[in-house]
Amino acid sequence: MANSSKFKKELLGLQGNLMNFAFQLTTNKEAAEDLVQDTTLKVLDNSSKYVDNINFKGWVFTIMRNIFINNYRRQVRSSTIIDTTEDLYHLNLSQESGLTTPEGSYAAKEISEAINSFSDDYRIPFTMYIAGYKYSEIADKMGLPLGTVKSRIFFARKRLQTMLKDYK
Repeated sequence: MANSSKFKKELLGLQGNLMNFAFQLTTNKEAAEDLVQDTTLKVLDNSSKYVDNINFKGWVFTIMRNIFINNYRRQVRSSTIIDTTEDLYHLNLSQESGLTTPEGSYAAKEISEAINSFSDDYRIPFTMYIAGYKYSEIADKMGLPLGTVKSRIFFARKRLQTMLKDYK
């Protein structure tokens, strides 16, 4: 589209339709909102690639569908366990987390206590990292340089390994 404001106006006009389509794909309101946001950002980032004679709505919905498929594939890949042992030993093990056993809940409690014993300088970035934040996101939220965040997480991990060396 030649006019950037016209492009943005059409994109804003599709937000309701995008939300409906995202909800059909994800069946979850929060996930659908995230998908709409990801799609909107991707469309805006790639606005220079849009050609005027192509159906705008179809182009945007195709981007959303592709983002959803890529996220789904990434999620499946991350949850797939490949057993490379010769006799498939790991596939024959019980798939329980161990938290339902007294030993498992005790270990989880000790791990939490060990992490909570860290100073805020190490505990906060480490718990954010465990929660799934990326290094750059942690650095932005804490107002720290990226290298500082990486080193604090590294040292927190090493200290935790030392504190819990009996669990290896």
